[in-house]
Amino acid sequence: MQVILVSRHLKTARTITIMPRHLAAALLVLVALVFSTSMLFSWLSVHLRLPVVEDLLLSLQQQESRKTRDHLDNNLQLMATRLGELQGKVLQLDSLGERVSGLLDAKRQPVGDAPRPPQGGPYVAAPMSATELEREIERLASEVERRSDDFAVMEMRLLEKRVKDRLLPTIMPVKDATMGSPFGHRNDPIAGLRSMHEGVDFSAETGTPVVAAADGVVLSAGYHSDYGNLIEVDHGEGLTSRYAHLSRMDVKVGSLIKRGAQIGAVGNTGRSTGPHLHFEVRVLGVAQNPAHFLKQGDEYAQVKRR
Repeated sequence: MQVILVSRHLKTARTITIMPRHLAAALLVLVALVFSTSMLFSWLSVHLRLPVVEDLLLSLQQQESRKTRDHLDNNLQLMATRLGELQGKVLQLDSLGERVSGLLDAKRQPVGDAPRPPQGGPYVAAPMSATELEREIERLASEVERRSDDFAVMEMRLLEKRVKDRLLPTIMPVKDATMGSPFGHRNDPIAGLRSMHEGVDFSAETGTPVVAAADGVVLSAGYHSDYGNLIEVDHGEGLTSRYAHLSRMDVKVGSLIKRGAQIGAVGNTGRSTGPHLHFEVRVLGVAQNPAHFLKQGDEYAQVKRR
């Protein structure tokens, strides 16, 4: 780039050629001047303590401190909220665990190593620091995870217990009945000879409803010379129950029956001396004492005995 200077005092014009390096040098000089001026101004403000500069610096520091404090307050508030949520979850899991343990008839292990000794004294608030809050959140998160795992195990055990309870013949097959001949050896009521009674008799009027003692599938429903009208129910795992001397059968072979559902009525069919229900429980075909199963229900204690 060329610059032509013309003056009235000069007879001829002067031409100045400006090269790129000249522009770069000028720019560097300008930057150096600005930087030097800024440094000088900062040095003077610090050493001479200019009021305007001090107020400006103080205002900047206060704004920065306020931003930092607000950021910390927000973080502490979020951490405190998270801590409260975890504490509530621990209490909720404790409450649910107690209820599930009650359903399982199991005692929970107490939380903690040993009971605390007597304590007391005035209350003096001691807010947690950010580090203490973070540490407590981590501890409670681990505690929630551990108790959630324990609760999942208890839920599984409760489910297994419910399934098992529904498949075990534990409810009375005849309501408000009188228990007659129990399981075991006796004198046969017809032959008068010592014999083995492989079930329990419930005395009731003809037509009294007979219900299934547990969930299952009907294996057979027909007439037998000794049992009369007989229903046999499969409860799974080799467990079966028999209902004999019925006056009526309300189910068919292959029917799915629910615990407590009516399957027939008391009668006096087959080898019988009067209206009653002969009830058997067998495991892999071997007769078991039905009382061992019925005692697990709530109705057995109320049965009248001769």
